[in-house]
Amino acid sequence: MSRPAHVTSGPYAPPVPARVLTARSADGARLHVEVHGPEDAPAVVLSHGWTCSTAFWAAQIRALADGHRVIAYDQRGHGRSPAHPACSTDALADDLEAVLAATLAPGEKAVLVGHSMGGMTLMAAAGRPGFREHAAAALLCSTGSTRLVAESLVVPMRAGRLRTWLTRRILGSRAPLGPVTAVGSRVLRYGTMGPGSSPVMVEACARIVHACPRGVRYSWSQVLDTLDLDHGVRRLDVPTEIVVGTADRLTPVVHARALAAALPHCLGTTELPGLGHMTPVEAPDLVTARIRDLAAAYLPARDGTVYTPAGPDARTASAAPVVPIAQTAPTVPAADGPAELKEGA
Repeated sequence: MSRPAHVTSGPYAPPVPARVLTARSADGARLHVEVHGPEDAPAVVLSHGWTCSTAFWAAQIRALADGHRVIAYDQRGHGRSPAHPACSTDALADDLEAVLAATLAPGEKAVLVGHSMGGMTLMAAAGRPGFREHAAAALLCSTGSTRLVAESLVVPMRAGRLRTWLTRRILGSRAPLGPVTAVGSRVLRYGTMGPGSSPVMVEACARIVHACPRGVRYSWSQVLDTLDLDHGVRRLDVPTEIVVGTADRLTPVVHARALAAALPHCLGTTELPGLGHMTPVEAPDLVTARIRDLAAAYLPARDGTVYTPAGPDARTASAAPVVPIAQTAPTVPAADGPAELKEGA
């Protein structure tokens, strides 16, 4: 019997949603949507990345659902959303608009959070009416807007045509990943996570990524290969924060810095030393805290009060400062309780 597509115990086991629904995208694609937490609470919408699923957000959902309505959905072809022949940035934007329309009241605002391809989804949708109607603020985790293959550090060699060609062959491979093995976990850890990632983190991510159908993985790799969303970044004019790991091989820090320079309203960038591409899993407490802060600052509370940051600081400055990790050192939960992340371990 094959193992489930996600871990079933520990801090990264997905919690049971309060409600499940299906959203229909503009082209008829069906999207699996989960709603966690009180229906009258401030809303947070989570958009996962390439080869992942709603299970990727387990730590954030569990931590936020006591005081927020957390909405998570499977991108088309991922998790429990059926595959669809249309794969494009326009489809990503259509799907996000469909989820927002299906889960939020007219004019209701939410904090939108995107990791990797989920962040690209926010960029692709930034100019859409549905996005503008519902987006109050955004958090971009480990993502980029263009030149993903050329800037990738998966192949450890000097930048140039050969590295780009090899990277394209690796990321665009049609080969099946097969069951999660020790070797497969080491490969995934090298490509997507920092050297200090715990076995619990690696296992959680490996289960999710290996469950993605290879046809879906390949189709979306072709979209990411030719990605150009610089125009979307310029339209993403809601207050936006950025989180990135300095050991991210898939979307290195150069992307976060380019986004910070181009965003109309960037609140700041947090660079996490030694962390890789899977920041919501590798630094769950920090990512959750960023979401919670954005919701407190830009969404109305249950009594209708809207909280705003007091005084000028990194979250209201017009520039995009880098937040030193020493000020916001994350903790990561282990299987038997919280444990402090060892930098560069």
